[in-house]
Amino acid sequence: MLGPVVVDVAGKELTETDRRRLCHPLVGMVILFSRNYESPEQLRRLCEEIHALREPRLLITVDQEGGRVQRFRTGFTRLPPMAAVGRIWERDVLRASRTALAAGFVLATELLAHGVDMSFTPVVDLDWGKSTVIGDRAFHADPRVVSWLASQVGFGLALAGMSNCGKHFPGHGWAHADSHFELPVDERTLEQILEQDASPYEMMGIALDAVMPAHVIYPAVDPSPAGFSRRWIQEILRERLDFQGAIFSDDLSMAGARAAGDVVQAARAALAAGCDFLLVCNDLAGADRVLDSIEWEPSELFAQRRARLVPRLGGLSPEELLQSETYRRALADLHAEFP
Repeated sequence: MLGPVVVDVAGKELTETDRRRLCHPLVGMVILFSRNYESPEQLRRLCEEIHALREPRLLITVDQEGGRVQRFRTGFTRLPPMAAVGRIWERDVLRASRTALAAGFVLATELLAHGVDMSFTPVVDLDWGKSTVIGDRAFHADPRVVSWLASQVGFGLALAGMSNCGKHFPGHGWAHADSHFELPVDERTLEQILEQDASPYEMMGIALDAVMPAHVIYPAVDPSPAGFSRRWIQEILRERLDFQGAIFSDDLSMAGARAAGDVVQAARAALAAGCDFLLVCNDLAGADRVLDSIEWEPSELFAQRRARLVPRLGGLSPEELLQSETYRRALADLHAEFP
């Protein structure tokens, strides 16, 4: 069985060190970044090489949300920030719904055509106008609108055969600080957070395949950031909200993760809190330390959760994609709002 650690690779093609790391039994997924991308053809070759390393094959993921968080640009459709889709909602609910669905479908079909299995999307944080890192990545301030449009993006992903990942539980939109560089704090009560920011996770229900907790402290609930908190992950997300899918830690190399200690301590804390997968990004030495230090045993439950992330349909080739009537219609829907 493949393991729980999600690692990145150094460049646009694999090095021997990359190959050795990716063959470690605790590695289960690979996350790609802009530095790993040069062209559609290069990306396809890189993904083919990664997939050929292991059986069952490693899953490949990316942050391809749209707007400023889109790792692959040249040769891919430029996706709008999700706040722009939320603004369409204000004037035409049906057009916003259709645009969100089209964005999800185009995103997924293009990634799958080049060998990428999953994207960490949709963002279901609320747009409180406060967070420096969320900003226009959020659909809207109303959790009902966020839930609906995120579900439409997820529907588009699912039509292409791709899973989804809602982030950042229970909500990163209220806290001002950017958890990449410092530790955000949200002082609100549990009742306020559940009624507002966390409600999309309950509303979307079984439509969510995976969830990523925030590196945010909610001191009224737990002194630890959500991704290292058994109360948030086990008691609230698993038990109260009945979420049964996979849980990914946010990147354990971020400054917000230092509340749990160094990268190895953070990895152990995330596993103990109930995360299924551990992201260690942009720190290859840290990834090696995690792989050499953590203890993990496979389980049937882990296998079931991972299985939900495997693409459910055979992706079209880039050439077949251009001939697909469904893809062309989705592009037309997207370009009708974002030429």
